[in-house]
Amino acid sequence: MDPVKVIEIKRSVYESNDREADRLREELKGQGLFLLNLMSSPGSGKTTTLTRTIEALKGTLRIGVMEADIDSDVDAKKIAQTGVTSIQLHTGGMCHLDAGMTRQGLEELLRAAEETASGLDLAILENVGNLVCPAEFDTGASKNAMILSVPEGDDKPLKYPLMFSVCDVVLINKIDVMPYFDFDLERCRENIRMRNPGAAVIPICAKTGEGIGAWTEWLKGEVQAWKS
Repeated sequence: MDPVKVIEIKRSVYESNDREADRLREELKGQGLFLLNLMSSPGSGKTTTLTRTIEALKGTLRIGVMEADIDSDVDAKKIAQTGVTSIQLHTGGMCHLDAGMTRQGLEELLRAAEETASGLDLAILENVGNLVCPAEFDTGASKNAMILSVPEGDDKPLKYPLMFSVCDVVLINKIDVMPYFDFDLERCRENIRMRNPGAAVIPICAKTGEGIGAWTEWLKGEVQAWKS
């Protein structure tokens, strides 16, 4: 018998969070509310992509956004300018959101939406900018999306496998600057397929709007399927 007993604390924490995430997902399904968990590294263009997404879908879906950051309310103010319900979530120094934190945020988001006499079809969580921690915690989202920007390199699926493994769709942003970087789109697709063969891969440029139509069509289809 080993003289020391080793207890996998992190495993039990993840298991507890996974149960809470499953409960939250079931509740959202019953309510017909689609929750998108959007992840990426800082500077990849999450907020700009969100703004473009809202512009394309605002007349079709009732949208609310939760902006998660360690501090500040800069992004929430930017999203609020689009006219949708927007709240800021402060993580208190944590580099991710878990299912319990997401539930708290959703309660506040729905309360804010009720104050404007509008319900929600689509809630978007812009997770903390990080390619590691957010991927480890199931938020209870209906689908996970992530943004990989061209300047980050086409090798990121190899370096951060979990992030690409848990995502249902990968948006490759800033394709307008591809000629100036050593970024091979097909090599990137192959690297993503190695980690997650089922993930959709959509090249976009949030700045110019290129590819946003393909992305929003994908998202609309997922929302409709979730509600059916």
